[in-house]
Amino acid sequence: QVQLVESGGGLVQAGGSLALSCAASGNGYNINAMGWYRQAPGKQRELVADITQGGSINYADSVKGRFFISRDNAKNTVYLQMNSLKLEDTARYYCAAESSLRYYWGQGTQVTVSS
Repeated sequence: QVQLVESGGGLVQAGGSLALSCAASGNGYNINAMGWYRQAPGKQRELVADITQGGSINYADSVKGRFFISRDNAKNTVYLQMNSLKLEDTARYYCAAESSLRYYWGQGTQVTVSS
């Protein structure tokens, strides 16, 4: 079983920045892709950004140029730097990790952007 522990998040004013991190653990599991998803009230969960073990990155169009994902493979940790935050970025952010074609999820961390 892969376990994901997220940290970061909170309340920030529009235009501000926040950083999230997520550490994956699980003996014998090879973590391939890691990423961040978000879900706002009344909306479906959506991909924010993900990164493969080799460093290939994919961003949602809505966050390109503002959010930056990175990863420390040795620590199985993924980071999300969020800049120029907008009201519409308010959501619960979930860390995800893929191992052997199975996805594992963190508990989520709330990001609230205020005006």
